[in-house]
Amino acid sequence: MTYLFNQPSAFAAELIEGFVAANADKVRQVAGGVVRSTRSQPNTVAVIVGGGSGHYPAFAGLVGQGLAHGAAMGNLFASPSAQQIYNVARAAHNGAGVLLMFGNYAGDVLHFGQACERLRAEGIACDVLAVTDDISSAGKDELEKRRGVAGDLCVFKAACAAAEAGHDLSQVLQLAQHANNRTRTFGVAFSGCSLPGASHPLFEVEKGRMALGLGIHGEPGIKETDMPSADELAEIFVERLLNELPADIRQPEGQRVAVILNGLGSVKYEELFVVYRRVAQLLEAAKLQVVEPDVGEFVTSFNMAGASLTLMWLDDQLETLWRAPTNTPAYRKGSVLVAEPLSAAERVESTEEALPSATAESQESAKRVLQLLEAVAEMLQRNAERLGDIDAVAGDGDHGIGMERGVLGAVEKAREVAARGAGAGSLLCRAADAWADKAGGTSGALWGVALTALGTALGDRQTPDAQRVATGVREAKEGIMHFGKARVGDKTMVDVLVPFSDSLNEAVTAGASLTDAWLKAAQVADKAAQDTAQLVPKMGRARPLAEKSVGTPDAGAISLALIVNTVGDLLKEHSASEQGA
Repeated sequence: MTYLFNQPSAFAAELIEGFVAANADKVRQVAGGVVRSTRSQPNTVAVIVGGGSGHYPAFAGLVGQGLAHGAAMGNLFASPSAQQIYNVARAAHNGAGVLLMFGNYAGDVLHFGQACERLRAEGIACDVLAVTDDISSAGKDELEKRRGVAGDLCVFKAACAAAEAGHDLSQVLQLAQHANNRTRTFGVAFSGCSLPGASHPLFEVEKGRMALGLGIHGEPGIKETDMPSADELAEIFVERLLNELPADIRQPEGQRVAVILNGLGSVKYEELFVVYRRVAQLLEAAKLQVVEPDVGEFVTSFNMAGASLTLMWLDDQLETLWRAPTNTPAYRKGSVLVAEPLSAAERVESTEEALPSATAESQESAKRVLQLLEAVAEMLQRNAERLGDIDAVAGDGDHGIGMERGVLGAVEKAREVAARGAGAGSLLCRAADAWADKAGGTSGALWGVALTALGTALGDRQTPDAQRVATGVREAKEGIMHFGKARVGDKTMVDVLVPFSDSLNEAVTAGASLTDAWLKAAQVADKAAQDTAQLVPKMGRARPLAEKSVGTPDAGAISLALIVNTVGDLLKEHSASEQGA
């Protein structure tokens, strides 16, 4: 379990505040994350890394001289929003463009990609690179589908050292791609992790067993085996990685490698050194030359018990970048000339988010979107206890509280940005960030993904029409399924979202008005939510008590059905008033 926290919903924000207070000589806080508090070389590329919080020292701990210029920090295990990434990139921009780097997860790909497009639209050169080092997450013929894990550090290091050396954006990107192509990681887990306030781990591994290739958020691995000895684990690591040579390397003998033995949270340094003892022996036997190995915690997962081994196959260029000095809160190498600190005025925290310009039509639409959010908030407050009771049958009973916190945070933010002239799209995207921040947990992250997708589809230029709304709902469905990994039949909100989205899009395509299409789809959602009572949960915290939940619908499915029906009722009222006028 996670022992020290105040309000679980405030954990991510409070950890950033404390991290900055402890490392003010290296980092300062901006809206969405942190950037260097020291002066960077003008007209050099800025490298921004990022992802969900809960993986320290990734990502904030890697900000500083010789490494990242900034880190966008999402909620716990949740991608930062496009707005957060944009804010961090703007604050760190040195005049020569920005490279955005992250692990290859659906939410990160979506949000970093959106931020990149926005930066480009404003005339800032920008590129993105998703790290794909986890060999267990996809086969050799699908390298682009692999996840990013502890190999993030190798790829980040190469890109950041290249930027520090003055290479232009295209060269920095090329070197980062080269490092990514030559980086491989294999990990194992012995037990799951628990987020602050959670009474159950996000995932579990049977006692005395080891999960091979399990992801850092509990994503599926390859298989489970009996718990090995330290030497046996080292042999598994090295054997797996030596069978995964990069395409441009024929034989390992004589090659140079950067090595990272990473602890995922509960496996401590002494244990890692015992494992590395055997790793070093095996690499020497394979006639590999190890260059400046790192043993410790580099990408963690709260209190997850597990470890991973990373190899980056070096050439002269990559070795130079790997050896280059760095000075960050969590990673130091060599010796750097300490950069000049920013002035007191420059170090003041920047927390207000810039809003894109919006047309008068979109600003008016934003007011209607705010009314919808307020109506949803009132409904969820009335139903919070009921949703909690449903969730308590096989979960921990906090679904209603989480939804209430999330929507109230979203409404507060929506009111703020509406008063500042936000368009409908920006209002929903800011509300999405607030929902994810305040709700916490998986549900909060998924609602953040959903509202961001809908806001992005609506934009800030035109009055939302049926087609744009239907497209946004479809993209919300796809984003949630990618991020949450649930499918129809798993007894989650997806069992409602998929038929709702499909029905809405079919009706709009057939020419129905938004109100008529939405009301029809809401009826479909109602039935789908009730039908989840007969399903056995295959994901989430209800899975360990799966049979107990049969006969009770899924709380997330019910809350989604309630929300779409509340929106439908308001759309119907608005349509009737317009016709009456």
